[in-house]
Amino acid sequence: MKTVVIGSGSWGSALAQVLADKEENVILYGVNEAEITDINEHHQNRAYFPNVSLNPKLRATMDITVVKDADVIVLSVPSIAIESVCQQLAQFLRKSVIVVNTAKGFHPISNGRMSDVIRSAMPAKALRSVVSLIGPSHAEEVVIRMLTTICAVSLDEDAAILIQQLFSNAYLRVYRGSDEIGSEIGVAVKNAIALASGMLAGLGYGDNTRAALITRGIREMMRFGVAMGGKEDTFMGLTGIGDLIVTCTSHHSRNFQAGFTIGKEGSAKHFLATNQKTVEGIRTAKIVHELAQKMQIDMPIVSEIYRVIYEDKDPKESANALMRRDLKAE
Repeated sequence: MKTVVIGSGSWGSALAQVLADKEENVILYGVNEAEITDINEHHQNRAYFPNVSLNPKLRATMDITVVKDADVIVLSVPSIAIESVCQQLAQFLRKSVIVVNTAKGFHPISNGRMSDVIRSAMPAKALRSVVSLIGPSHAEEVVIRMLTTICAVSLDEDAAILIQQLFSNAYLRVYRGSDEIGSEIGVAVKNAIALASGMLAGLGYGDNTRAALITRGIREMMRFGVAMGGKEDTFMGLTGIGDLIVTCTSHHSRNFQAGFTIGKEGSAKHFLATNQKTVEGIRTAKIVHELAQKMQIDMPIVSEIYRVIYEDKDPKESANALMRRDLKAE
């Protein structure tokens, strides 16, 4: 079985190495010549992992036609690029494939979940199944083989089992699930909550504050996800509280890093004007805030994140506003 990983960034490289470690038939596709050369000639991807040696069996290419005989295609690109990448790949496929999504976000225009975006962007004859491989994981830890658990989520249980077995090894344990809606909403919304966690850290708040944010944040995720059709139990698993914890507590998280800078500067204006990295939580905060308002779902944390990012509200004022809300039972 041949697997092609699309995207030579941090997560694509880490997942491709997982398969190389298992001696699976895998090749990594990317568009950055320096990264591809570094992987093939030096067995490193120093743009993302300084001083980390990759499995020397891992191969990389800039030839998109490598997907033509693939059985599994792993998409490790930002959510904003999923649609265009799927449309491009479909031109070269000679048989139907399982597409594995790793992006955590929503379509920027339709607000659609990633699995729905993939199904809409690819011809039915080219698409065997969609599986989301998501959960609490940082590429920086997986690439050095730290113990990690994630989830293969799909409406097609056979496909979920196949991907679960394909990626599971001694340091990466893959569970599986069928709640596509709840899981994809959970891993997307947590990016917005992680922005708030970074802001609070940047403001100088500590563990008590972060615990409060995570606890109340999971309630918001659950409230929103259930209203959208997800199952409540899902949010107490890897794609809910698990992903929320790892993203809200780690400096590996781009969302946390972005929030930290905004909190420290007391404004989002400079960060938004100078940032060049993908920070999924910025668009997610807007999408979730607008959907929550439309559906009359109470999302006070996300609403304050939206005001900081899009209305230039002082993050300290947002934190104070949340603390001054009407008292109620938990």
